[in-house]
Amino acid sequence: MRRRLIIVFLVPMAAILLALAGAYAWSVARSIQQEVSNQQLSDLSYFLTGTRQALRAGNPAIVENEMRRYSDLYDAQIAVFDRSGALWASGGLRPGTLDEGTTTLIGLALSGRRSEPLPAVLPWELGETTLVEPVFDDGNAIGAILISASAETPRSEILTHWTLLVAVVVFIILVLFLAVLRLAHWVLRPLRRVDRAMVAIEHGEMDARISDDAGPPEMRRMIRIFNQMAEEIERVVLRQQEFAMNASHELRNPLGALLMRVEYLATGLDGSWEAEVEKTREEGRRMSRILETLLSMATAGQQDSSFAAVELVELAAGRVQGWSRVAREKGIALTVDGEPPVLSLTDRTSVESALDAVIDNALKFAPSGSTVEVTVRDDDEGASSGCGITGPGSPPKSWSR
Repeated sequence: MRRRLIIVFLVPMAAILLALAGAYAWSVARSIQQEVSNQQLSDLSYFLTGTRQALRAGNPAIVENEMRRYSDLYDAQIAVFDRSGALWASGGLRPGTLDEGTTTLIGLALSGRRSEPLPAVLPWELGETTLVEPVFDDGNAIGAILISASAETPRSEILTHWTLLVAVVVFIILVLFLAVLRLAHWVLRPLRRVDRAMVAIEHGEMDARISDDAGPPEMRRMIRIFNQMAEEIERVVLRQQEFAMNASHELRNPLGALLMRVEYLATGLDGSWEAEVEKTREEGRRMSRILETLLSMATAGQQDSSFAAVELVELAAGRVQGWSRVAREKGIALTVDGEPPVLSLTDRTSVESALDAVIDNALKFAPSGSTVEVTVRDDDEGASSGCGITGPGSPPKSWSR
């Protein structure tokens, strides 16, 4: 969840920041290029007057010395072309070094067209910046003046600005990441505490609570409700444990007295009653085990039973024997279908109680003359037991797990 929060908050902010930084970077590059272009146009305007006088006089020496000084000082090439397009005066420009694009610009200037502003280009696309302006005399172009300078200086300036901009953007994104991380921690810390409290309650620590002094207001309200719910659950569980303990204690004494009564009565019976007396003893012992289990669960404060390996066919046969008298009185045959061993890791008392409930329901609703069959089987899904009814007045086969 923390990753999702970081993505949701950080990605849009980073995208907006990068968009703004990109626009600013382009604006800076264009501004520097425009400044260089304006400077070159200003230099051309400075040389136009002297060049016009030199062309009128037909003497290139009037401007050539100053053009050489400008070329040496600014590391630029400056040249004047006459009406025929031939190189007439030069300050650093050698004949035969003009490319096709520059020649085209010179031709346009001699035709009377002024140089257009330099197009916007990226720093790594800059080579040299070249401007050509016509020299007019009485409205007629009598020559052209050219300035060509290296773009290394504006390129370095642009890249310096961009480097600083990248550093600032990275710093801001890092700050945003830390802020979003802190925000996610502030929001998720109460959730983690709720999770730990729920796990503790699941493990039986009913007194687990959460302090609601941190997190958003909505989260603090949820924590208060969770604490109230946990307190109510603890009260209910404690009441259940108290009831189980009281019921166990209250039932043990009557059960003990009942078993003693059975033993007393058994002394006056002949040997034909021994089997019935033994069944009664076994039922009493089973009731004692149930009460002991109930008492231990209540004392331990947990709802998990003690699991052990149980032979289900033997257990089912014992319960069928316990219900056999009731089945005979109703004229119902009660049988067991299963081949031992069928082992299951479970709680013996719980399985006995479940089988008692299933057999009791079957005997209640099975018609007289039918057969109630308790089946124990072990298949791919594991060991299971259930009860089916067959015979007159019942479906062909009904099954209850």
